[in-house]
Amino acid sequence: MAQETQEEIPQSLYSTEYRRYILGVLVVVYVFNFIDRQILAILAPSIKLDLLLSDTEIGALSGVAFGIFYATLGIPIARLADRYSRVNIISICLVIWSLMTAVSGMALQFWHLLIARIGVGIGEAGGSPPSHSLLADYFAPRERATALGIYSLGIPVGILFGNLAGGWINEFFGWRYAFFVVGVPGIILAIILKLTVKEPPRGYSEGMKPEVTSVPFTDVLKTMWSFPSFRYLSIGAGAQAFVGYGSIAWMPSFLMRTHDLSSGEVGTALGLIIGIFGGLGTFLGGFTGDRLGKRDVRWYMLVPAIGFLVSVPFGIATLTADKLVLVLAFYSIPAFLVNLYTGPTFGMTQSLAPLAMRASASALLLFIINIIGLVFGPTTIGIISDLLQGSMQMNDVDSLKYAMLACNLVYLVAFLSFALASKHLKEDLARSAEMNN
Repeated sequence: MAQETQEEIPQSLYSTEYRRYILGVLVVVYVFNFIDRQILAILAPSIKLDLLLSDTEIGALSGVAFGIFYATLGIPIARLADRYSRVNIISICLVIWSLMTAVSGMALQFWHLLIARIGVGIGEAGGSPPSHSLLADYFAPRERATALGIYSLGIPVGILFGNLAGGWINEFFGWRYAFFVVGVPGIILAIILKLTVKEPPRGYSEGMKPEVTSVPFTDVLKTMWSFPSFRYLSIGAGAQAFVGYGSIAWMPSFLMRTHDLSSGEVGTALGLIIGIFGGLGTFLGGFTGDRLGKRDVRWYMLVPAIGFLVSVPFGIATLTADKLVLVLAFYSIPAFLVNLYTGPTFGMTQSLAPLAMRASASALLLFIINIIGLVFGPTTIGIISDLLQGSMQMNDVDSLKYAMLACNLVYLVAFLSFALASKHLKEDLARSAEMNN
């Protein structure tokens, strides 16, 4: 990867059609990112029986094993992305996480699968920060939240296909084949990405030509943390991820234990709910933020805040309803509302960050999100569930339900954090603009 140099270029260098193509390719990459991340959840009950694992070990595979490496390595990889070709970095990392997903199907015991999940986390760490930085250079600030909202559709769409493919492949061929089938196509996608996506000059969408310099990460941390709006939105996004990743990791097991569904049935139900309602929330969050934000930038933070607050009672209803149809109906509402945060959160992070810090700022946000959410969300639910089974003699159905109910209340922290962020956003954006001039 050769170090980049900035050249003066005309603002018409990339057509609207090509920019849409770039967005589309990166969405597909993100879809594979979440397919390979999510598939473990739908396969967890079969893996637990086959490898004789506890809820704590399953939670560790979904959380600690993946999350620590995904979160921590995102920062040094983003540092490279702020200086070198982002297209090359994404392509290499896509190959790594796809291969390690396929290797997961060869695990014979807990430690084998743990190492494979660590490999997936290492690869996926190089997916989002460089992609966010690329999109920030292809799309101007006034359309950035919408672009990043569309990009973030990779989350619900990836969960949709991960649940569907994993559920039914597991049903007919076993969990090992599911890992093989979803892992290999990512390698082909990496080749397409490398051959067709161009590296834009940094600052292109804003007509700026900054020098590409290595900014110490301590400066990135100091700069971003100096914005109160970023502090609050990052804490709020972490709280969202704590509940969201916990729910995604354990909802399949909850439905199988409580309502005696097969992996294919659960994969279809959750895949469609998260894919459709989560997708709508992800898109409309960015779209609504950009539209309302033109009148008052506080709406970028208020839209997610309202979504989190309203989600709390519906999360409780989901976990306590007796009839399956009510469970799924209630679950569709928070699946929509909690995803409203994605586009505004990442869009505002890119808008707040100085040009030379964009990938690093994205990595910083993802580090906070994933340390709080990925590392502790699924793992905490698994630990609480095992503790309730041991200390209170609960069965595994009730222990999991109460563990998930307790974690659902953390959405209130997300609500409060985004509400506080809205009070500081306008002033912080103005200060960021001064830094870029």
